[in-house]
Amino acid sequence: MSDSNSRLVYSTDVGRIEEQKPKVQRPKGDGIVRIRRETAGRKGKGVCVVTGLDLDDESLAKLAAELKKKCGCGGSAKDGDIEIQGDKRDVIKQLLEAKGYQVKLAGG
Repeated sequence: MSDSNSRLVYSTDVGRIEEQKPKVQRPKGDGIVRIRRETAGRKGKGVCVVTGLDLDDESLAKLAAELKKKCGCGGSAKDGDIEIQGDKRDVIKQLLEAKGYQVKLAGG
């Protein structure tokens, strides 16, 4: 195989190596959970965004599911925040205070 026109077609030396995903480090908050209402970028539809929760992704998703069930609406957990559809700030505040969080309403 000393031909200058030959090339490597298959090799078992290199395989598929999955890279480790870096764990996302979120900034530590001041211990206060804030609930704000947003409409920007949502075609006028309002959502309540819950920020300031120092939870990992799994427990954040469980809390989001519980809040969605209690409010009777949709939502999601993204980037350390929980988004709940509609203006349910008062209901969310009562539920989080019952769980022992210090909650403040922020924004309009």
